[in-house]
Amino acid sequence: MKAEDKVAYQRLSVLELAEALGNVSKVFRERAMSRIQFYEYKRRFQTHGFEGLKDSLPIHKSHPQPTPKEVMDKLLEMSLNNPTWGWARLSDMLKLQGTYVSPPPTIQNILHKHGMGSRYARLLKLEEKVLQNPVELTAEQAILIEKANLCFHERHVESSRPGELLAQDTFIVGTLKRVGKVYLQAVVDTYGSYAFGFLHTEKLPECAIAFLHNDVLPFYRKHGLSVSVFFTDNGREFCGRETHPCELYLALNDIEHRKTRVRRPQTNCFVERLPSDKCGASGPY
Repeated sequence: MKAEDKVAYQRLSVLELAEALGNVSKVFRERAMSRIQFYEYKRRFQTHGFEGLKDSLPIHKSHPQPTPKEVMDKLLEMSLNNPTWGWARLSDMLKLQGTYVSPPPTIQNILHKHGMGSRYARLLKLEEKVLQNPVELTAEQAILIEKANLCFHERHVESSRPGELLAQDTFIVGTLKRVGKVYLQAVVDTYGSYAFGFLHTEKLPECAIAFLHNDVLPFYRKHGLSVSVFFTDNGREFCGRETHPCELYLALNDIEHRKTRVRRPQTNCFVERLPSDKCGASGPY
């Protein structure tokens, strides 16, 4: 006898016992069965007979009408080209083009399965697509990706080796009691985003030079690498006349000094991306 038949006969015996005793409550106690279970089996037996006491086969989880591949491709392409659109707007735009996806939450499920469930995830997908197969971005798309990844603004800046182009900037980390303001001197190698950090209480040229002289340049010399270009903003700790300490130090070490456009410090995005929680450490980020 099959297991499912044994279970069905056990349930049938409960129904027969209740009819013989004429006391349903006693059956509940003897067979450790709840009132709800008993009347459910009774209803199933009256409706479908003995077969109704057997457990039903599990329902397959696949949707009876899966979304056609061409509709799915159209949806993913539209979402990638418009990463700020949510599933509701995507549904409306698809309807305008004569394509209907039912129910609307199906759209969000499809996006999740393809790693595009959030706005940020869609922006990363769009950035990945641009880097793998360069395409022309709209102004809106470029701005959105740059907000999500500041380094994308510098996508045209290419380094062929470590040390070829280093970006430097100064950030205020916070204020300590009896110490005052604390600054982070940061340098990032644009080739592999390897970062250096140095904490100091002054925002002076001498601090920037000390950081380069004691930490950054010795690191590259140790690995047999030369530093060609330093890229900074127009802060007073980096720029000035020809006699400016930082300008003199870079010239003595045969390093070219490039600066951001005036009043556009955000163009130094390799360093702007460096989070403050990395201060005091050297390494990739």
